[in-house]
Amino acid sequence: MARFEMHSFENASMGGETKAELYCDMGLMHATGRGCPVDLISAHKWLNIAAIKGCDRAAELRADVAQTMSKAELAEALRAAREWMTMH
Repeated sequence: MARFEMHSFENASMGGETKAELYCDMGLMHATGRGCPVDLISAHKWLNIAAIKGCDRAAELRADVAQTMSKAELAEALRAAREWMTMH
């Protein structure tokens, strides 16, 4: 079983997985409430970042999450992903 080391989501590392897969896992974590409260905005943000980094699975999951979000929530998630990508 892989081990997460998280001081913050931005600096998370997981042995053996690519960053795109890690970001996808973080999106799923937020979408399902696994280890944290359900937060669809954060879920979409991380899935979007994972998709941008090349994770095809994240793109599919992002579309599923987006269907359950309001337009305002979706806009906030897209802004958060864009801001994160600008900073990293």
